[in-house]
Amino acid sequence: MDHLLEIRNLKITTLRGKDKVYLLDSVDLSIRKKCSFGVVGESGCGKSITASAILGLLPYPLRVAEGSIRFDSRDGEKELLKLSRKEMRQVRGEEISMIFQEPMTSLDPIFTVEMQMFEALSFHHPGMGKGEMREIALEMLHRVNIPRPEQTLASYAHQLSGGQLQRIMIAIALINNPRLLLADEPTTALDVTIQAQILHLMNDLKEQRDTSIIMITHDLGVIAETCEEVAVFYAGQIVEQAQVVELFTHTAHPYTKGLLRAVTSLGGAQRKLYTIPGIVPPGGQWSRGCRFAERCEQCMEKCREEMPALREIAPGHFCRCFLQDREVEA
Repeated sequence: MDHLLEIRNLKITTLRGKDKVYLLDSVDLSIRKKCSFGVVGESGCGKSITASAILGLLPYPLRVAEGSIRFDSRDGEKELLKLSRKEMRQVRGEEISMIFQEPMTSLDPIFTVEMQMFEALSFHHPGMGKGEMREIALEMLHRVNIPRPEQTLASYAHQLSGGQLQRIMIAIALINNPRLLLADEPTTALDVTIQAQILHLMNDLKEQRDTSIIMITHDLGVIAETCEEVAVFYAGQIVEQAQVVELFTHTAHPYTKGLLRAVTSLGGAQRKLYTIPGIVPPGGQWSRGCRFAERCEQCMEKCREEMPALREIAPGHFCRCFLQDREVEA
């Protein structure tokens, strides 16, 4: 494989009564080896369910209706959607790991940090002794800058701060040296100082351990800080994709421009926060044309009638917008 992970034509559906409703529609992604790839968009755009599909963790009644997820594992290329539950459990946690949104609820409150770190090791290395597991656990806590790691191992989740819990979640996710790390809003609910430390830590660990990272967030500031490439999701589709520098300097899609404007508006002369009007339409209630049309200040009649294709408007820069077609024609 040319990439570590290749997603092709991924479609995810759910049931609403007896009707099948699409939540993700024909998504293609390619993640390079040792790369930080950002996935950005508002809540309800399909970011987290894409990560869950990669790990085989879609909750019922969500299911993959169509598509392919190919992964370049240590044993060779694997089609993740065709693996059995047992085979997927071997991949999950060892070759692909995930940091979930809420560190406060991701750790089990009735077990110590040590027991939960040991569990992550023993499942994939059943012959490993407790002494060796303890050494690895302490080393990982040291790597993620946890003070007093011996004391932390004996602690329960309620005895630790949000920043410490997030570092422990990163340590558990990386303890088996995975090839791919999925980070779903890893800095949510953390203060700005701790957020910066976590992002710096993840960048360092990526370089040290040759791990690719998919960073899922609604914050373009986080993308700018940590990622090399980015895909912008809206209403179950990718609407723009490019290298991070290209996306920030030559923003093409009105939705991406709105997200950037919301981030930068507080630094302007008016100091008034900009918000994109309207909300993300729920699955099954998408218009037949552009799904952003009802919220777009530059909407044309064509936008309401036809679905724009995701086109390459510059080398490596893709956009789903008729406005870009007009610029190319001009």
